[in-house]
Amino acid sequence: MSELSNVQYFLVGLIFIWTGFVRTGLGFGGAALGLPLMLLVLPEPLLFLPIIGTHLLFFSSITVFNRLDNVDWSYLWKALVIMILPMIIGILGLLNLPGDLLSKIVFIVTLFYGFTYIFNYTINSKNKLVDTLLLVFGGYVSGTSLIGAPLIVAVFMQHVAQSRLRDTLFVLWFILVCIKMSAFILADVDLQLRYAIYLLPIAAIGHFIGLHAHDMMLKSGGVQFKRVIGVAMVMVTLVGFWQLN
Repeated sequence: MSELSNVQYFLVGLIFIWTGFVRTGLGFGGAALGLPLMLLVLPEPLLFLPIIGTHLLFFSSITVFNRLDNVDWSYLWKALVIMILPMIIGILGLLNLPGDLLSKIVFIVTLFYGFTYIFNYTINSKNKLVDTLLLVFGGYVSGTSLIGAPLIVAVFMQHVAQSRLRDTLFVLWFILVCIKMSAFILADVDLQLRYAIYLLPIAAIGHFIGLHAHDMMLKSGGVQFKRVIGVAMVMVTLVGFWQLN
């Protein structure tokens, strides 16, 4: 990240506040709603994904460290068996495909999420086949860009009790990111650890704001909030496609 200008550093800091806010405000989606903005600053996914991964490991671990007994381990392992191969394929694509192509994949998926938020459409899992397809695609997208959470959550909501859902998902994110970070190390990808540490307190600001916003959204249903996010996501993807072309 040493090649970024001061203005770009400032923008990246604001984006990491946003990702921290979304991660705790919605319970997921920090990467899905943050990475597209980062790619507007610089269209290089491999520059930002290690930092996002490091932060996810940190915040997920402190969230569930004392709550592992509340994790639905049985369904977690069943889902991982389905997701692991697609995720590995996604990671191989991330390490070998051009940055511009990966950015376009991120923007396409983000555009889809944006429209589901605008129209308040919830991705639902109805049967085992749909479950499997969502987990497979969610695993693949998580491998390429860490933004497969909404697809995965749609399945877990059907099989994990509400009281155990958040803790189970945080453990899932932790496992998936460990796999991804291990692949980065094996492929000799720069993990940007120095910048991840610098940005950690900044992301923590959004994290703590999101804790309070989460309670407010539970009371209001969060529909209007998600629609505003959806509009922003669509606008970001359109700008992103314009920049890439």
